[in-house]
Amino acid sequence: MDLGLRDKVALVAASSRGLGFATARQLVREGARVVVCGRTEADVETAVAELAAEGAGEAAGLEADVTIAADIERMVAFTVERFGGLDILVTNAGGPPGGRFEDISVEQWEGAVQLTMMSAVRLIKEALPYLRESETPSILTITSVSVKEPIAGLLLSNAIRPGVVGLTKTLSQELAADGIRANSILPGWTRTERVDELLGYRAEANASNVETEMGKITAGIPLGRMAQPEEFGNVAAFLVSPAASYVTGAMLQVDGGSYGGLL
Repeated sequence: MDLGLRDKVALVAASSRGLGFATARQLVREGARVVVCGRTEADVETAVAELAAEGAGEAAGLEADVTIAADIERMVAFTVERFGGLDILVTNAGGPPGGRFEDISVEQWEGAVQLTMMSAVRLIKEALPYLRESETPSILTITSVSVKEPIAGLLLSNAIRPGVVGLTKTLSQELAADGIRANSILPGWTRTERVDELLGYRAEANASNVETEMGKITAGIPLGRMAQPEEFGNVAAFLVSPAASYVTGAMLQVDGGSYGGLL
């Protein structure tokens, strides 16, 4: 199936590794021109080199922090200058730290809001004028299945990510007249560097080990395993593509069936 992504221009935030990189890689494989970013120059250079090996599309990158407004402005400006426009925006950020309510400071709350919510707000505001010029504009926010069902030990994510989903749903209605689609993917447990860190946190908190904590998690996933990053990337590429042209306002779980609710 041709997703219609050849020569489309995409900006994928926080994409030097993890789910952002998995998304960027699949977009490049489909022939898109993709800008990746990360907080360290070395990680960005590595990501761009790996994407260049995919062959079909094109990748460029820059060092940027999504919690810094000026960096977000640079990211969008760089994308437009490098590739001549913007068709796809994927908002993403590393997850906020784990912890229980009494262990989390007010400063950590404020930092998590900047990281998780305000990065998406700033990215969309900055990109919107260019998306309006595209024939196939699309916004994708990467959130978490925790917006459906809170995950133990991830209070900040549980509390703040639902706001990103509310933003996405509202934008899907407000921007529909401009032809701009807005969707969100709600990933469950996916074996990324971030999840490896969370497994370590759980092991320490529960005085166990990573293997034990992994077993506890996969026992609650009907498919019996965590996702691989490329499985997430495949879904993301479809959802932002012209092949999904009548899909907007969707909150799509990629969780192996772990969420048991109807809605």
